[in-house]
Amino acid sequence: MIKARIKSVQCISPAGLHQMSYKEWGDESNPRVLICAHGVTRVGDDFDNLARALAGHYRVVAPDVVGRGRSGRLRNPQFYRVPQYVSDMVTLIARVTASGGGNGAGGVDWFGTSMGGLIGIALASLPDTPVRKLVLNDIGPTLDPAALLRIGDYIGQDLRFPTFDAAAGFVRDVSQSFGEHSEDEWHKLASDVLRQEPDGQWVRHYDMGLALPFRSATPESAQADEAMLWAAYDAIRCPTLLVRGEHSDLLSRETAAIMAGRGPCASLVEIPNVGHAPTFIHDDQIAIARQFLIGT
Repeated sequence: MIKARIKSVQCISPAGLHQMSYKEWGDESNPRVLICAHGVTRVGDDFDNLARALAGHYRVVAPDVVGRGRSGRLRNPQFYRVPQYVSDMVTLIARVTASGGGNGAGGVDWFGTSMGGLIGIALASLPDTPVRKLVLNDIGPTLDPAALLRIGDYIGQDLRFPTFDAAAGFVRDVSQSFGEHSEDEWHKLASDVLRQEPDGQWVRHYDMGLALPFRSATPESAQADEAMLWAAYDAIRCPTLLVRGEHSDLLSRETAAIMAGRGPCASLVEIPNVGHAPTFIHDDQIAIARQFLIGT
């Protein structure tokens, strides 16, 4: 089995320095780099299956976005926002392309699930962007307000569980929109985002401060954020694939259709019997990414 290497890179926010951990698969000298960025409370371990499947073609890099998993925490949680994440990813890309050369002039391909897709939109929209190909997994500039409220409430619950099984049951319950998975797959999806405290209790492996930007949002700020995201999306020039879960409550079918007709005019694939968001654990979903990124 292909094994990952766990590394880290030092990044900076207005509040100071922090470490961002990342997993890396494949030949360290491979100039073809794929960055995989996860959802708001998930971690880079989500991409283990996808990375192994693509490691023969790419050097696959999957960070734990700051505030999650093995990465450090921000001293000021108000900076848990897309601009900070983009800054961190620019640092990461500089690190990983310095050793392997990237896809030419430091270029990378990008796979982003949910929040990771928003980071990808922002990064791919910039002049002289390093992003060559972009996969957006169940995310777009217009986000359903009720779904955002649900996610915000979920993030801010400082829940503690007496056993791993109790914690894993909670993760499974709130992740039913991921679609059908085996017992082993559910176990991994839970264990990747749980950690045990010194007192023996189990908690979710992220900074509770992630909820602060959600709580400070107003209708006016949400409207402004949406306008900026559409402007960023319209500025993207690289080939783009948009994947939507058939039952997604975050990315509507109407928004997906609009994204297919403006900006980069994303190719659209809808995955049946899945909500927010497809996990890309299974071979049929991995094949969608492989076809777009590699052509086979």
